[in-house]
Amino acid sequence: MDKAPDAFRTISEVADDLDVPQHVLRFWESRFSQIRPMKRAGGRRYYRADDVDLLRGIRQLLYGEGYTIRGVQRILKEHGVKFVQTVWQEGAAQPQRLPEDEMEEAAEAAHEQAPTPRGLRGILPSLHSQETERREPRLDESRGAEMNPAAASASPASAGRAIAEDERRRLEAVLHELAECRRLLDDVLR
Repeated sequence: MDKAPDAFRTISEVADDLDVPQHVLRFWESRFSQIRPMKRAGGRRYYRADDVDLLRGIRQLLYGEGYTIRGVQRILKEHGVKFVQTVWQEGAAQPQRLPEDEMEEAAEAAHEQAPTPRGLRGILPSLHSQETERREPRLDESRGAEMNPAAASASPASAGRAIAEDERRRLEAVLHELAECRRLLDDVLR
């Protein structure tokens, strides 16, 4: 049974419609404050038609046009939600590319071409160079996904190096996904 165009959609319906995993929608929600699905008891998300159009626009800008999250945030700030809600439609106005968009894309492309170590060393390259100086963060078995306090105190910043902004964002994204995995596992185990 098909729903009316203005009916609320569940996160699984929206994820299927946009062909993105549900955790990506949750991640986008953490990066774009304009995405505000209605939440019911138990945290279930229900998306309005405008929410779905906004997600379609964000998906088009990220995947179709190659913008970074920061680039899409800039477009939302400069052009507004209504603009992004229509950008995915054929014949719709498109944002003007700025030089900083090109620089971000070039930096990301160069980063993607270089072989990246797996695990935390791939997220924070500074971990690789300091491997012998400190211990790797470990999962605390009693809490599931909490970091070991001893490992947290041995961060690159405390070792005299600041974490680069892009590395911090990537680490936050991985942490968000790990927290979501933990939530899903907790739901399964209940």
